[in-house]
Amino acid sequence: MNTVVVVRVWMPDRPGALGQVASRIGAVRGDVLAIEILEQGAGRVIDELTVALPDEGLVPLLTAEIGAVDGVSVENIRTVDIDRADANLAALAVGAAMAESPKKDRLDVLCEGLMRIVEADWVAALGPDGPVVQLGETPDLAWLRAFLAGSQHLDEVDDAAPSDLVWAHLLGTGLNVVAGRNGRPIHERERIRVNLLGRLADALI
Repeated sequence: MNTVVVVRVWMPDRPGALGQVASRIGAVRGDVLAIEILEQGAGRVIDELTVALPDEGLVPLLTAEIGAVDGVSVENIRTVDIDRADANLAALAVGAAMAESPKKDRLDVLCEGLMRIVEADWVAALGPDGPVVQLGETPDLAWLRAFLAGSQHLDEVDDAAPSDLVWAHLLGTGLNVVAGRNGRPIHERERIRVNLLGRLADALI
C-alpha cells in the first residue's frame, strides 16, 4: 500500500524550481497528488506537496533528493492518512457543516474543524467571561486572553504574528478563536483560511 506524505519546502521563486523538485520526487518513484503555495515573497516561495510513495522507507531518500536541488530546503515532512482531504475543500466542508448545524452547535463545529484543518495541538474559543470551547491542552488562559487583546492590531498575514498561533476575531459575537501547533510554523495561506472561516462563523453564530 502506498504511503502518503506531505512535504513542506522552501524554494527560490524562479521558473523551473518546482519542476526540478517534482523531477526529484519522480526519481524516487513518488507521485505528486497536490501542491499548495503557503507563502510567497522576497524571492522565496513555501510550497506544501502531497506525495504518494510506494514504500515508507523511501522518505529519507525523498528528503535528500529534494534537498539536493539548488536553493531548496525541506522545512518538514510528515506521513498523513491516505484519504487526507485537500485543505481548501476541508475548509469548505467546515463552513457547510456550520451552516447545516443548529446555531448553538456552530462554534463547536468551527473549533473541531480547525483542529483538523490546522492540524492543531489545541483550539480554544474565548468569550468576554472566559473560555467557551477548549480542545486539547491550551496554554495559560490568562496569557492567551492578554495576547488576543493585544493582537487586535495584527492581521492574519502580519509578519509579527507568532509562528505557532493562528486566530480569528469574531467581532460580531465578541468571541476569539485561537489554535496552536508545535513543531511546524503556521504560514500565510493557513492564516488567511482561518480568518475567512472566522468571518463566516461570525455571520452564522
